[in-house]
Amino acid sequence: MRPAGRFGVNAILKAVSRSINMYDGDQANLASLNGRRIAVGVCAGIASYKVCSVVSTLAQAGAEVTVAMTADAQRFVAPLVFQSLAGRPVLTSAWESANPADPQHIRAASALDAFLIAPCTMDMLAKLASGQCDDMVSLLAASIDRTKTKVLVAPSMNEAMWRQPATQRNLVTLRADGFIILEPATGWQACRAVGPGRLPEPDALVDALASSLRA
Repeated sequence: MRPAGRFGVNAILKAVSRSINMYDGDQANLASLNGRRIAVGVCAGIASYKVCSVVSTLAQAGAEVTVAMTADAQRFVAPLVFQSLAGRPVLTSAWESANPADPQHIRAASALDAFLIAPCTMDMLAKLASGQCDDMVSLLAASIDRTKTKVLVAPSMNEAMWRQPATQRNLVTLRADGFIILEPATGWQACRAVGPGRLPEPDALVDALASSLRA
């Protein structure tokens, strides 16, 4: 039975199909993504629907896109949605692999040019800052050598959660550890609050990836 509230495959694909070829950024950014190996880590949050457009744009630009999801993220968007958009299997568990002897997170991490975590929840920020890795997103992040591969983090959460001292401490730690933090947008939130914490729009996330790859 499908978890309540999760975006279904057909609904998401219809929504994304309406946005195909609607990227309004610098076309040179799309050209720079061609042939790149990019992973997108999806955490639990209503903003995860925006990441569908990101994955679709990256794939259309010629990037090889691998999506990793936390268990709770799968309550919002079905893995099959991202599999359909990326054209590749979605990493959902360290214990599920075609070859049990294959450490898929190590193999995937070593091949990447960049890793985008979006939306990145308050919980995931804490995991990354403390070195915990108990899901596919944090496990993949922990397996990346950030001196060679850029890891971009796009926080998305309620404005009160964004302002929490713990969140701000974790952001300081992550910046010091070499993570690239993408500042959240400010505005109306699904929880009916208004303030900082909104996930940047898909074009902004795509542009951030392209910029990091040129740096």
